[in-house]
Amino acid sequence: MKISILYEDNHLLVVEKPVNIPVQEDSSQDKDLLTILKEDIKVRFNKPGNVYLGLVHRLDRPVGGVMVFAKTSKAGSRLSDVIRRNLLDRTYLAVTEGHVKQKKGTLTNYLAKNKQKNIVSVVPASHKAGKKAVLDYEVIASKSGFSLLKVRLHTGRSHQIRVQLAQAGMPIYGDQKYAKGTPGGQQISLWAHELTFPHPTKKDENTYTSFPPDAFPWHMWELQ
Repeated sequence: MKISILYEDNHLLVVEKPVNIPVQEDSSQDKDLLTILKEDIKVRFNKPGNVYLGLVHRLDRPVGGVMVFAKTSKAGSRLSDVIRRNLLDRTYLAVTEGHVKQKKGTLTNYLAKNKQKNIVSVVPASHKAGKKAVLDYEVIASKSGFSLLKVRLHTGRSHQIRVQLAQAGMPIYGDQKYAKGTPGGQQISLWAHELTFPHPTKKDENTYTSFPPDAFPWHMWELQ
């Protein structure tokens, strides 16, 4: 499978994750992105033995967009530290159903994950398994019963954007888990749009951008 490379040097590999591919091996046994990229590096650079590629963050299987991987353990450690210090700025695009009353805002919830069912729920702050989740959103445009949102994460909880927007009455179109009445087979309208972070060795801050496909419902707006 051909994976689009957005940036690469000796320390980083920034790619555009295709939709419906797991980031790492899971119970489906489908080919995963991490394995595909390792195999590609091995061929392109004629590397003997095992190839190191560090996974420092994740995207849900149905979500596509920009991801960064570490090509050395040193870069992996420093990128993990960037995430711990909340210096990895993650921006997503989402198409939600219905009319959004408040055009911008901050959503704060506590989320708990049922690992057996792979479902995340909003729980009280006192819940023993609850983890605080915070995001900012802004409505960029609305059309034909849909709204295009830009979402910025402050925390990186599992299914966070999907659950929080649904809880706020703004379900993501095509979300088979959290949007009631979603037509079967419809691709989720959530895309990892931008990553901004300091380079692990050069220290300069860079932004890497990916755009969703020119297909429904994204095609209703000029995004590129």
